[in-house]
Amino acid sequence: MNHETRGRLTKDGIRIYDQADFAGMHAAGRLAAEILDAMGAHVFVGQTTGEIDRIITAMVEEAGAKSATIGYKGYKHASCISVNHVVCHGIPGDKTLKDGDILNIDVTVIVDGWFGDTSRMYVAGKLPRKAERLIEVTHDALMRGIEAVKPGNTFGDIGHAIQAFVEGHRMSVVRDFCGHGLGRVFHAPPNVLHYGRPGTGAVLEPGMFFTIEPMVNLGRPETKTLADDWTAVTRDKSLSAQFEHSVGVTEDGVEIFTLSPNGTFHPTYG
Repeated sequence: MNHETRGRLTKDGIRIYDQADFAGMHAAGRLAAEILDAMGAHVFVGQTTGEIDRIITAMVEEAGAKSATIGYKGYKHASCISVNHVVCHGIPGDKTLKDGDILNIDVTVIVDGWFGDTSRMYVAGKLPRKAERLIEVTHDALMRGIEAVKPGNTFGDIGHAIQAFVEGHRMSVVRDFCGHGLGRVFHAPPNVLHYGRPGTGAVLEPGMFFTIEPMVNLGRPETKTLADDWTAVTRDKSLSAQFEHSVGVTEDGVEIFTLSPNGTFHPTYG
């Protein structure tokens, strides 16, 4: 069976993968997570986002894997690195990290045809208190969304869990970007919204693979995309944070494919 016909499609066009396919997703997710585990040592005041990306590119190559983003719609890097008020799709380059900068590093790798997609937050130097709160709420919102993943629930249940938690902390959920199905392809149905009403949207079934990746702003939710056609920023210049896991629906709940082997998915500050 080739990847075009693997599994079956629901009436909503969402692919249902087989139990045997979970192993492939775990392998891809683990490599992506291992790369992000290693990045903590490379985020510091004076570092450039381009150098971080160079290290990520080398790690992907050394693992015998492929970057899903290099060449994707003309993109040239193995990561997106989004600093401070950049919401997502920040392009690595000559930007030097300053004390107190927060950044999201987003990596997608391909291992034996399977896609592992994950992102997490880092800080250069001393973490400002308001940024720490934002990072904490964003991480916990992702985990609330993942807790809603089980057969019989809906994608609206996931979005509602995230939105209610974030707005309860007087922050806002970005609506211009969402999670997505993945597996043997980078992006596939469904769109996984990080806001919504309980009981709406497609019903979750075992064998669905997708990302949950809430972007949370300290200010308003609106974004704009810069002239490079990639970099998305908050319209009000408020700080933004994001965490992302790739997950699969099981018979009785959820498996996270991109768990941190080192237990450092959420940054710790000593």
